[in-house]
Amino acid sequence: MARNWNAIGKQLSTIAKQQGPRIAKQQGPRLVQRLVGGLSQRKAAPVTGRPAASMPVPTAERARQIVYAPHLDGRADPGEIVWTWVPYEEDPSNGKDRPVLVVGRDKRTLLGLMLSSNAERQHDRNWLAIGSGAWDHQGRPSWVRLDRVLDVPEDGIRREGAILPRKTFDLVAHRLVVEYNWS
Repeated sequence: MARNWNAIGKQLSTIAKQQGPRIAKQQGPRLVQRLVGGLSQRKAAPVTGRPAASMPVPTAERARQIVYAPHLDGRADPGEIVWTWVPYEEDPSNGKDRPVLVVGRDKRTLLGLMLSSNAERQHDRNWLAIGSGAWDHQGRPSWVRLDRVLDVPEDGIRREGAILPRKTFDLVAHRLVVEYNWS
């Protein structure tokens, strides 16, 4: 079922990219006029939604002590993989819901490393293979990005995905310590 939704999402994305500029050119002036006219008559309602992860920060800038402490209690802990909205680096106004490995916490802000199931990551030194797990419903192998850390508001996580095995977490922690000055 999820595969069908992924295929539909990709098809809709392709259609939007192809048809979007034409529709915006045709409808844009009328929509802007309607919006501007409507705003002068009433206040816009605030947009609410789930908070998103920050733009990635170089990992060395967020160096800290790393501890494995997963506990599936509804509160994300280091060693757990959670899902959140992550903006694209090339276009921060866009992004996608993706799994993130929690590696630290600052009060109600989680520090996370994003995961990818894209096999092209296996040849990139900034990504580390972590195998497959419950965070991916299709059972695909995953890679974790080591060179960028995300600040994820705790209110921004969608769900707990899984606990990363201790041995695998230790591999991630070792690379963070050796290459990015974590302790």
